[in-house]
Amino acid sequence: MPERSVSARVICDITISVDGYSAGHNQTEERPFGEDGGDGTGTRLHAWMFDRADENRAEIEQLGAAKAFIMGRNMFGPVRGAWDREWNGWWGDNPPFHAPVFVLTHHAREPQPMDGGTTFHFVTDGIASALAQAREAAGDGDILVHGGATTINQYLAAGLIEELRLHIVPVTFGSGTRLFDGVPPLKLEQLSSRSATQVTHLTYHVLP
Repeated sequence: MPERSVSARVICDITISVDGYSAGHNQTEERPFGEDGGDGTGTRLHAWMFDRADENRAEIEQLGAAKAFIMGRNMFGPVRGAWDREWNGWWGDNPPFHAPVFVLTHHAREPQPMDGGTTFHFVTDGIASALAQAREAAGDGDILVHGGATTINQYLAAGLIEELRLHIVPVTFGSGTRLFDGVPPLKLEQLSSRSATQVTHLTYHVLP
């Protein structure tokens, strides 16, 4: 088996329901996770990060360890089409990334610097371009493809993900945006698993 690189990895990290969904249908500004069977704010999926932060400290710290991030337009916000209103993400003036974030979009926009070292860069020429820019920005650090599931599916289908981190929460959605939709069969090597009160953490190496 080829030796795995310990740096400059391309990682995806996502929280999903037991039936594989990261969000429900019909996302809005008031309901960023859409029709998720709750209030649409992601409380059902992400309580492990907030209500049980101490119990899940290692996994939360992993999220912030990347040197560059990639996300889809839908994860960045609910604004669709041309940028006809001011929108700088869900996370306020000081987003938690503290690194360059490359946002996939069909509509050009100037980079948006934020407090704390985060700058959102808007990439209009596809996933390979976003990854190339993220590699340059990250140097020998990790690149985290942060979501949503549609964006991660594109990178998985293209064979560009090396490590897959799943946080599986004991709820079901029944419909919505689902991880692995449209992705060819993958060969995975399990690296770790850990059960916590509200979530099970799984990490896989994606074999070539």
